[in-house]
Amino acid sequence: MKKMKKRARLCIALALVLLVGLGYYVYELARDGGDWAAYPGNGDVYTNGYLGKGAIYDRNETLLMENTDTGVPYYNESYDIRTATLHAVGDAVGNISTGANRVFADKLVGYSFLTGTHSVTGNGRHLILTIDADTCAAANGALAGRNGTVGVYNYKTGEVLCMVSSPNYDPTDPPDLSGEDMDGAYYNKFISSTFVPGSIFKVITATAAIETLDGLDSYEYTCPEVISFGDAETDRITCPYGHGTQSFEDALANSCNCAFADITLKVGPSVLEEYTKKSGITGQYSLNGIKTAAGTFDFPSTDLALAWAGIGQYHDMVNPCAMMVYMGAIANGGVAVNPTLIKDVTFANGWDADFTFKPGKERLLEESTAEKLDSMLHNDVVATYGEDNFPGLDLCAKSGTAEVGDGNTPHSWFYGYIRNEDYPYAFVVLVENGGSGAAVAGDVANEVLQEMISKAPMD
Repeated sequence: MKKMKKRARLCIALALVLLVGLGYYVYELARDGGDWAAYPGNGDVYTNGYLGKGAIYDRNETLLMENTDTGVPYYNESYDIRTATLHAVGDAVGNISTGANRVFADKLVGYSFLTGTHSVTGNGRHLILTIDADTCAAANGALAGRNGTVGVYNYKTGEVLCMVSSPNYDPTDPPDLSGEDMDGAYYNKFISSTFVPGSIFKVITATAAIETLDGLDSYEYTCPEVISFGDAETDRITCPYGHGTQSFEDALANSCNCAFADITLKVGPSVLEEYTKKSGITGQYSLNGIKTAAGTFDFPSTDLALAWAGIGQYHDMVNPCAMMVYMGAIANGGVAVNPTLIKDVTFANGWDADFTFKPGKERLLEESTAEKLDSMLHNDVVATYGEDNFPGLDLCAKSGTAEVGDGNTPHSWFYGYIRNEDYPYAFVVLVENGGSGAAVAGDVANEVLQEMISKAPMD
């Protein structure tokens, strides 16, 4: 009898171990089954290393790429669209790690927890991205072969409407990159890169000032052109020329380094650090699972270094997507909507094949602060950049000319948003080593946004 009891206990213990193991396997299958099914070693969905199922479309259901069982994918017939959407769609062999054809392979093959990759047609699913192919082509054309990135998203819905990274290439005729000057061609700079921000960071410094300093409405500062913190030439904050007496609004419109050095020192290192983190730019956004690069910052206690940090020229590094989202938050009353890239996943007949979730939201700044910044950023356009350079846009924006050292031409930045409720678009433009922010990146932004408002609003 004792032996029987021992054996029974052993059997129960083994059964429990089996049950726990089975439960863990089911959990792993539910969590990672899509990745297992879309693994390149799966001969059911890959042919000679090429994904053989699924098609990728833009928001208007323009075909961007279709995988075939021959192992040779079909791309859009337009060269302009193929190159402009390269980093959003991805290449055939997965060299672009953030491309949809690689990251969303499980959705393309039609993986389901219950049926695996089985489908009636055997052709996989249709993945509909949020981007607009024509807008991307316009953005790539506006960059005109210069290195950089352009991003536009709907700050109400979170849908990324334009995402272009340069250099790029024709995926139907990939170059031998070892022999060409195309450094970073596999890299989606909108998502995966960080850059020196220069004066576009002043918007975050201004946010900290608005919410923590008293008397900004009567703030006055006379720009001396140069502020010396020591005897060496490097111990100075400089402006291109003396801006004269500046209000807080004038200081942002004129991008006065001296005034913002003064404002930064009044804010102090701990508050600047707090508001930089609150802005979201030191964290990461997830675009349907694709993580953006996190910005990096130092908040020194020495006056000279801190002043440069508040100006965006110390050790500051920012991600373009995160900066775009911050502008979207200002436009949206202080609330940031997480960016998304997937609009829908459907069966070949157009029926929904997957769940779509509303993107998350997070308050980054107070509503009253957003209203103040909205007025200031619109004044930037009116007083400095010229409304005539952006006809019909009702634009709020900030430019940046970011010094990168070693005698290189500065990076050119321009970011902001449209205030028209029919076109709730926030944007960011970076032209690497482009020079003047407003003149270079501003022109690119205008060209892209004019293309967007020339057509019906993107619902």
